[in-house]
Amino acid sequence: MFEPSPEEVFEPAPEEIGARIDAERRRGRGAVTNASGRYETEVRVAVDDGWDSLDDLPPLKTEVQVEKPKRIITRNQSPDISFDRSINPYRGCEHGCVYCFARPTHAYMGLSPGLDFETKLFVKPNAAAMLERELGEPGYQCRTIAIGTNTDPYQPIEKTHRIMREVLEVLERTNHPVAIVTKSHLVTRDKDILGRMGAKGLAKVALSVTTLDGRLARAMEPRAASPRRRLDAIRELSEAGVPTAVMVAPIIPALTDHEIERILDAAQAAGAREAGYVLLRLPLEVSELFRQWLLVNRPDSYRHVMSLIRAMRDGKDYDSTWGKRMRGAGPYAWQIARRFELQVKKLGLQKGGRARLRADLFEPPVGRGVQLSLF
Repeated sequence: MFEPSPEEVFEPAPEEIGARIDAERRRGRGAVTNASGRYETEVRVAVDDGWDSLDDLPPLKTEVQVEKPKRIITRNQSPDISFDRSINPYRGCEHGCVYCFARPTHAYMGLSPGLDFETKLFVKPNAAAMLERELGEPGYQCRTIAIGTNTDPYQPIEKTHRIMREVLEVLERTNHPVAIVTKSHLVTRDKDILGRMGAKGLAKVALSVTTLDGRLARAMEPRAASPRRRLDAIRELSEAGVPTAVMVAPIIPALTDHEIERILDAAQAAGAREAGYVLLRLPLEVSELFRQWLLVNRPDSYRHVMSLIRAMRDGKDYDSTWGKRMRGAGPYAWQIARRFELQVKKLGLQKGGRARLRADLFEPPVGRGVQLSLF
């Protein structure tokens, strides 16, 4: 196993401490800083000038802006995942999961992957109309669309905007398969549509459960549903006829990895049929954000957690190599994989991604902006 020396970067850098936002301002948020994005030419840090100027700053509030992308279906060619297309109704996520690998995408908008990611959100109101147009394009080949692979489609602002509901209505109308990943109980709102699609083999939903410790979940995922509510969602969806799965994700060494078996037990009892897992990923700015969170919330575990992470990432905080980025490497990563596989086998669960959805029922949309056939 990789053994880091004491001189390696396990001590917090001065800027990691000095850049922290006051706890009262960021109450209910995951990140503890709001450092500028990596593409910015300037770095802004809030510093008290001695005149108590920081005392006048208000608590951070969620702001929502409209985004109008050219296309709504995004493609990927990653060999590590089982889908080649996805939809993201929102950019940024109010759930505020400190470990979220999607945080660095906010830098493309000139914003911080830190607190900006969970307070400055973008909504795509024309998602359903764009989806219907793209599904009707000549030559479109139907394959499962994944939703929730970047940011959560059922985050709190979905209650108001209902974009996910509209997207599902299009997918049901065209008999298009969809796989959803979420941390929100709000997904049960759409169990009527998902139940009908599930009966045709067109839909499945995975609930991501990181920990069963409510206090830890509140600190790491401050505005996501509690672990109990996520298990309740699995139960409600299963009873509605929706094929459900549990994602033990991310598994954080020395923090949540001891719960693998308990999470699988609880999810299977709630009705989950499949299970999958992902090892903690710390790409780009996420590494610093997670280390800052550890220093504030679990300072006694800082060295141990980071040592194990680097032991599974060839001595680095993150290794993006295909085949390694989702599972890690080395003895500790191997142990996690074996524990997961043994428990899945014991409980009779399918490994995530093996239950395929049907694509042969797809009916391209007609009308509503889609060009009609002459014959």
